[in-house]
Amino acid sequence: MSNEGVDEAGWDLEPGDESAPLVEAVGRLVKFCREAAGMRVADLGDALGYGEDMIRKIERGARIPRPEFLDRADELLNAGGHLKAFKEDMEKARYPKKVRELKQLEDRAVELMQYSNHNVQGLLQTPEYARALFEMAQPAYSMDEVERGTAARMARKAIFEREPAPTLSFVQEQVTLERPLGGRMVLRRQLEHLLEVAQLRNVTLQVMPTDREDHAGAQHGLIQVLKFADGTAIGRCPGAFNGRPVSNPRDLRILELRYGMIRAQALSPRESLAFIERTLGEL
Repeated sequence: MSNEGVDEAGWDLEPGDESAPLVEAVGRLVKFCREAAGMRVADLGDALGYGEDMIRKIERGARIPRPEFLDRADELLNAGGHLKAFKEDMEKARYPKKVRELKQLEDRAVELMQYSNHNVQGLLQTPEYARALFEMAQPAYSMDEVERGTAARMARKAIFEREPAPTLSFVQEQVTLERPLGGRMVLRRQLEHLLEVAQLRNVTLQVMPTDREDHAGAQHGLIQVLKFADGTAIGRCPGAFNGRPVSNPRDLRILELRYGMIRAQALSPRESLAFIERTLGEL
């Protein structure tokens, strides 16, 4: 029996997760297909390379099965594609609730504005950079949480592939492009990725230099605004409005004003790319 399989079968379901009923239904389906095939739990575990306890957790809905698990189980149990049909649902279910909600908003957005001051913004992160951030969190995340968080963040990057393409604007603090989180090679690849993303016609990337004397984001920090096709919008700034997401016109105007000033005070897009290239050359 593979020791690696115990970690590879799936992800633990978070308490109170709204996906619980669907995960439990898929677990019952796995059990039904296994029993219909005349296999014991131990037999299925041995055939797939997973522990018996892991199979039982999946069957009772306590663990979210990976798409690869459903693929292999479907073929082994002759399930006729019934297990495979839930691969996309289980892929989504593994992401933390907050990430699922954010991705739903990003999937609807026609315009996104983001100012980041502590690290590279999530949509711009490479897998290695994102994993390094999760691994350095305190209290420490479990490896399962690190992997789920990293995968969820990478799933959000689908926004760059949407058609029609949304308008995406990012402003990054200079320090976020110089701090070698995860090591110099991780930072190097991250900067290379920023240069690649900045070539997209719907993306504007700017850098806020550390030596700026005027800075509209210095007091309240991170800003995020998403606009939708129906004319509505939602914004967030942890340092304002008690950290609550806001959607009323008055509060949104405040966030857009601050973001507009930040963009005006930052380097131009052309200057910003030159700055990133110089920083990359110095690594």
